[in-house]
Amino acid sequence: MISVNDSAAAIVDEMINKKEVLSIDSLTLENGAKVVDAGVNVDGGAEAGKLFTEVCLGGLGEIHLAQEKRTLIRVCVDHPAIACMASQYAGWSINVGDFSAMGSGPARALSQVEDLYADLDYQDDSDSAVLVLETRSYPDEEVAEYIAEKCGIETENLYLLVSPTASIVGSVQISGRVVETGVHKLYELDFDIESILTGIGSCPVSPVASNDLESMGQTNDCVLYGGRTIYFVEGVEDEEIEDMIEKVPSSASEDYGKPFLELFEEYERDFFKIDPHLFSPAQITINNIETGSVFEAGEVNENLLEKSLGI
Repeated sequence: MISVNDSAAAIVDEMINKKEVLSIDSLTLENGAKVVDAGVNVDGGAEAGKLFTEVCLGGLGEIHLAQEKRTLIRVCVDHPAIACMASQYAGWSINVGDFSAMGSGPARALSQVEDLYADLDYQDDSDSAVLVLETRSYPDEEVAEYIAEKCGIETENLYLLVSPTASIVGSVQISGRVVETGVHKLYELDFDIESILTGIGSCPVSPVASNDLESMGQTNDCVLYGGRTIYFVEGVEDEEIEDMIEKVPSSASEDYGKPFLELFEEYERDFFKIDPHLFSPAQITINNIETGSVFEAGEVNENLLEKSLGI
């Protein structure tokens, strides 16, 4: 059985052992939960961002960084339904006392608190749990106890990784969601994501902005206007893919064509007012390996990337 939490915990242990090299820090709360700081009070770096992203994917993906016209992240994911939706997707809203953050990563597969798990044929049974929190605040003992209880584990077996949006790790790990963003869009279009054998994607990595709000806009733009993915599928008819493919890329949305931060302000900083069909990579390719057919829709929007990133 694939255990995303066992695999992720092994990566986090490696990160803790190399924390000086990775420019990260770690601490143990009074109840035994481990907190890994990858950008709040430390700098973090490219290698930390790579490992952070692989943790989110439950150890089912490989991350590579390269410098071309822009800095790019390349993501290769096997078992995308598990790696992306059951693990990486930021779907668990953590609200305990004054602490609030979106949780992503493999602990979600233990808690099963989200409705989407009713559609996923996967449940982890690990004794450890790893949750990633996009925040500038450390979770405390109360937060750790809440998460551990939902996951059915002891607090000493809980790992909590934190990083703000405006950080090196933040920029890397958000662009590292490019394959997941496309899988989620396919899921929302009622495509059988269990049919996806492998997903491969590339995405620009945003420069670190001066604050989290600006960074949120730029990192989203990297995926929406610069992300490219290919999915290898089987057990699906060509006609189904052909009928759906034009609905998948971000350009299928009525809100397409403006920098994300501009849209966010127009909608009074309410995510739920933004057309949900916008949240997808710029270009999608699907290869039906049973027929050899290849379908593609969307394209990278260089003008909007330059406007958003300033480069």
